[in-house]
Amino acid sequence: MKYKGSCHCQAITFTVECPETIEVEECNCSICSKAGFLHLIVPKSKFTLLSGAEHLTTYTFNTKIAKHTFCKECGNKPFYTPRSNPDGIDINVRCLDEKPPKINIVAFDGQNWEKNAAALKHKSEEI
Repeated sequence: MKYKGSCHCQAITFTVECPETIEVEECNCSICSKAGFLHLIVPKSKFTLLSGAEHLTTYTFNTKIAKHTFCKECGNKPFYTPRSNPDGIDINVRCLDEKPPKINIVAFDGQNWEKNAAALKHKSEEI
């Protein structure tokens, strides 16, 4: 299934291909918990930026591997390149216009990222 998503002001629009039943992570690290991000990590081939590349800005910190992309206009973070899967893309499920019918939310202990990151490694693999 293909789902369309956007930032709040809709300057940035995209599609993501994923099953009707998905598992997403709710991370308790400082940036994810403050932003309310629900993580759907997919291979880059399953993601298409439709519009708004010129409205994106990037924030990095710590190892600088993760590329936290935000809309310059509304400040919303609809997707980013995750440190756990730099070859993939991480979609904020809350930014999808229509949600998959079955979403399983799994707690992820990002406060202890080094200890738990390996559990996410497979998320960006092509199926």
